[in-house]
Formats: sequence, structure tokens, C-alpha cells
Amino acid sequence: MRRGLDHVVHLVRDLDAAGEIYDLLGFTVGGRNRHPFGTENRIVQTEGFFIELLQVVEPEKIPAATPSSFSFGAFNKAFLERHGEGLTMAVFEGRDPVADKAEFDAAGFGGFDLVDFSRKARRFDGQDVEVAFSLAFAASPAAPDFGAFTCLQRKPENFWSNDLQRHANGVTGLAGIVLVADSPVDHISFLDTVSGVSMNRASDGWFVGQTPRGQIDLMTRTLYTDRYGVPAPAGEGLRLAAVRFATSGAPELRRALAARRMMEEAIEGMVVVPPRAALGAALVFERDV
Repeated sequence: MRRGLDHVVHLVRDLDAAGEIYDLLGFTVGGRNRHPFGTENRIVQTEGFFIELLQVVEPEKIPAATPSSFSFGAFNKAFLERHGEGLTMAVFEGRDPVADKAEFDAAGFGGFDLVDFSRKARRFDGQDVEVAFSLAFAASPAAPDFGAFTCLQRKPENFWSNDLQRHANGVTGLAGIVLVADSPVDHISFLDTVSGVSMNRASDGWFVGQTPRGQIDLMTRTLYTDRYGVPAPAGEGLRLAAVRFATSGAPELRRALAARRMMEEAIEGMVVVPPRAALGAALVFERDV
């Protein structure tokens, strides 16, 4: 089953500070939401995709991981202790959690119980509503610093908001995500499984997969730094390094970010906000053609 990108998790120490940074980058940022398992988030939406800004706020409420239970909170808490802030997880759109689990189990990347949960949310108009999700997790022993799962929206009408998808920076949607590894070929089978699309060789050390929503680029750390002009995240195995956005306002955004010293040297066709300016994440803005 081909799966589009649903969201990525950007782990931070301070949700309010993260919201201010994304606001400076020209995004509309949603309010705080509380999970029942020790974390809180704020959402940055585009059509069909979002960045989940995540903070561990009540570590005592985080359930421990077991061989059959993937703990979202424990994974992110451990990541924060090892690496600090940054991009931790790529999430794919779910349509049938039972089928997703069966596929992950059969490929040797599953074995985890399905997770269903709900939480309260406040819409842009101030109305309190309930949102609900079903999650199917996958994991690769070769990628301990990268999390992946599918997410089925049980009440999408309460989650997605046209108002939250209007951004001053002109972002029109997701272009894709960039993953890095010392040996990209070691992670092809895992990414093929969780995305449902084939990761095809673009050049030595660079593989590309086109999902129904957003492109996945997997490359060596050296290629990544050469292409985007920023250091690749360290760690063992696979890491989520960058999120790429399409925007009609790239020239204006370039000038604004340069004035705030929130971008690296100009790269043709792109505006790259480096990890030092975006709490461990690289955010790439590309002209929407």
C-alpha cells in the first residue's frame, strides 16, 4: 500500500519557544494540546501534512516500552537525552491500521500492538473538539534514532483547518523529507516497507522515493551537507535531517530570514534554515513552480 507523508515530529524542550521560531519563519502555529502519555504538542499544518512540535512535559506519565509495545513518549524522551532537540519521526498516512501492522510484522519491522487514543483540541475559531487517532508502529534495529508509524485520523473534520494552513511565508505544501545515513542502502528495505513505495537509486549514495504526498530523499551525510550547506545530524544509522516545503514567497522569505540571521549562505533555488536556528531541525523552502 502506497502511503503519503502525514507528519513529522520535531522534538523540542520548550513548545512556546518553538512556536515563536516557527512564527518568525512565517508559519501559523496552533495552540498547545496535551496527550494522555506525558507529552504536549503544537501543530503547523499544510494541506494533508503537518509538523508536530513535541515537548516531554510529564515524564512520569510516559509508559515504558516493551517488546510488543512501542512507546511514543519513551522513544522521544530517550532521543532528547541522547541528541537533544531535532527531527525524530516520520509518520505516514494510515488507511487500515490492522493491514499496516500485518505488513510491518510480515517484513520483520513490526510486532507492536496498535495504539488508539484521543485528545481534546481547540479549533482556530475557539471551539473545543475531540480528535482521535489509530497508530501502527514500525522499527528497524539498524535505525534506533529514527521512528516511523502510520496514523489514521478517526475524526479528520475536527483536526484539519484551512485557517491553520494559511502561512505568511507563502508555503503551499510539503515538498518532501530528507533522511541521512552513513550507508543508505542498509535502510532501503525498511523505508520501502513503511512508505509502500520503492526507494530508487538516483546516484551513488542517494535514493529517492515518491509517495502520494511528498518525496523521500535518502542520502549519505556528505551528500546532504554538499547539497544543503548544513551539517548532517549525528547518530547511529538512519536520521531524519530536513523537511522541504514548497512556497511561492521564497525571495521575500530569503530577505526576511537573512535580516534575522536565520539562514545559511544562499543556495540556488532554496532557502535553508539551519539546525542552529531551528532547534535542531533543518527546514528547506523551495520555489513552488
